[in-house]
Order: sequence, then C-alpha cells, then structure tokens
Amino acid sequence: MQDLFGDSETAATNEIAKAAPLAARMRPRSLDEFVGQEHILGPGKLLRRAIEADRLPSVILFGPPGTGKTTLAHVIAEMTHAKFERLSGVESNVAEMRRTVGAAKNRLRTSGQKTILFVDEIHHFNKAQQDILLPDVESGSLRLIGATTYNPFFYVNSALVSRSQVFRLEALNVEQLCELIDRALADKERGLGNYNVQIDEDAKVHLAKVSDGDARKCLNALEIGVLTTAPDASGTIRFTVAVAEQSIQQKAIVYDRVGDAHYDTISAFIKSMRASDEKGAIYWLAKMLHAGEDPRFIARRIVIFASEDIGLADAEALPVAIAAQQAVEFVGMPEARIPLAHATAYMCRAPKNREAYDALGSATEQIETEQTEAVPEQLKNKHFPVNPEM
Repeated sequence: MQDLFGDSETAATNEIAKAAPLAARMRPRSLDEFVGQEHILGPGKLLRRAIEADRLPSVILFGPPGTGKTTLAHVIAEMTHAKFERLSGVESNVAEMRRTVGAAKNRLRTSGQKTILFVDEIHHFNKAQQDILLPDVESGSLRLIGATTYNPFFYVNSALVSRSQVFRLEALNVEQLCELIDRALADKERGLGNYNVQIDEDAKVHLAKVSDGDARKCLNALEIGVLTTAPDASGTIRFTVAVAEQSIQQKAIVYDRVGDAHYDTISAFIKSMRASDEKGAIYWLAKMLHAGEDPRFIARRIVIFASEDIGLADAEALPVAIAAQQAVEFVGMPEARIPLAHATAYMCRAPKNREAYDALGSATEQIETEQTEAVPEQLKNKHFPVNPEM
C-alpha cells in the first residue's frame, strides 16, 4: 500500500494530521466507509470493481465541492499496489510535472511498478500542462486521476477526456450528511467522540440542509460548534439549533456563473415558469441574484420565454418582458431584482402557447430537409415589368 504523500512520514507530519480540520481527519479509509455516490461506488458498480481489483483506468472525477473527490483518491491510495503520486493543479509547475512523469516511466521500465497520478483541481492546468500528461496516459506509463469541480468536457483537454473514464459525483443529501455527523460525534480516534456532545435532531438537520450537500462544510461547522460551546453543569455540550446557526453562519450558494450550476439553475427557472410554478420560479430567481448572476442574462431569458412559451396566448407578455429588460438596464442592481420578479410572476401566471415557436421550427426543418420551394407567382413582387426577351 502507498501513502498519498509518499513513504517518508515523520512524527511532525503525524502531528499536523492530528491538527487537521475534522473533515480531513474523518476521511474514509476504505470504500465501505464511503458515504454517498452509490451510483458509481455501490456494490457491483464499475468504479468500485476497478478499485477493488486494482485495475483502475485513467479517470476524471467531477462534482460540487465536498462530495468526496479527493477523499476517493485517498482511498485508492490506500488500496493500490501502484506508486501513488500527487500534483496540484493550483501549485504544480511544468518542471515538477515532467519530473513526475519521467519518474513514472523509469519506474515502470526498471521495476514494472505502475504509477497512479492524482491531479487535484486539474482544470487549473493550462492546455500545455495537460498536454504533458497526454502521451503517457495514452501509452499506459501512468494512470491519471483528475479531480475538478468544473465539467471536464469544457475545462479539460478533450484528448485527455477521451482517454479517461469520467465519473460525476453528486452532492450529498441530508440523510447522508446526518450520517457523517453521527459518525464524527462517535469516533474517539479521529472525530469528536471524546467530547460529551448532545446534538438536537433539528440542529443536525439544519447543519445538513444549509451545507448544500458539502460534507467538508458540514463537518467543519460541526467541529467549530462543538469546540466553541461551553459545557453545562453536567459537562454536556448542548448542540442546539442556535449553535448550528452560529456555526454555519450563512448558507453559501453552490453556483458558478460559467459551469453546470449556472445552466442547471437557469433551466430550473425556465421550467418553473413553463409549469406556472410562481413560487419555484421566484426561488430560482432569488438564488441566481444572490449568487451574483448577471441580471441582464436573466432578463434576456425572460424575453425569450415570453415569445417562445407564451406567444399568442397573451400578447402583453412580450411588452412586459421588454419593459423589465429595459428597467434592468436603467436602474441596475439591487433594485433591478424588483422588475425581474414582476416579469417572472407575470410569465408564470400567463397562459402558454408555443404555436408560433413550433410552426417556425417545423418550417425550418422542412427547409433543411426538403427541396426549397420557389416563390409562387401570386406572391412575387409585381412592381417591375418583366422583359420577355431577357
């Protein structure tokens, strides 16, 4: 077995590990301890079979923060017989990459031992850096594990993606995060089991809910709450909803203006308007604005919706949408959120009719797939006489 950071562990390193945040100390040491991601790590699933058989191909793991990408790399490091190397997409440079790749080829040639290279935040590597890995991933000199919060199909070299298995990790649900909280409170070796903590069920659920599926955020909020709450006369730390609210402070929206969260949220916004779900549409609108989305982008989507989905059913929908778009340009944020909410509510309440949009789509398809029809004589411009000799 190989340690993630090499073979030269020291007493100082162990002390640093003990001082690490709770989320780092509670990393699973095996697949059986892993919580969540059953769609790729459940019994019989491809990724689990590959890890257990130590036949892991090059893989790219992507998903929201705190879902277990780096943790999974730690587990693989403990289970593999290959040499495990680690690079950071943020810190590593070209020279370090070339040394690592060269050592992997030399190791395979001299001892037959394979190398697994874990690259955290691989999307931070530029194209030239990613290209360095490509020949050796293709030849099998090393196997790559890339981890990223961004969609690799947009942010990782397409040639590298095509030579790797891509696995998406999902945000953890409330039940899974509650399980992690219980485990951390019971673990006396790595967790908070040496503290006499009594946590209210609603406080636990609150931590899990506002963590937005992020295990790291959830566990670190739990730790700060436990360590900063004085025990009562009986020596018990009472972890209440009030403590939970103070520990996690504010819900951090998982949202990136160029990635999956951006497209998923605007999709939810549009589909809520389409379903006349006013409450849902206003919620997604609020999320986008809170996360710093460009209000002009939202206004453009409302204008498109007014014609595409409402169209002939309510002729006033498009003027309302255009007025909201102009108001956004005129007043700016934060007041621009008001006309956006006004227009969103109007779109939800308006009847829906896609006849014009569907008719245009049908005509476009006909033009693309069938012979183009000539303009009928009765529809031609007759203002100019035609010279029969021409």
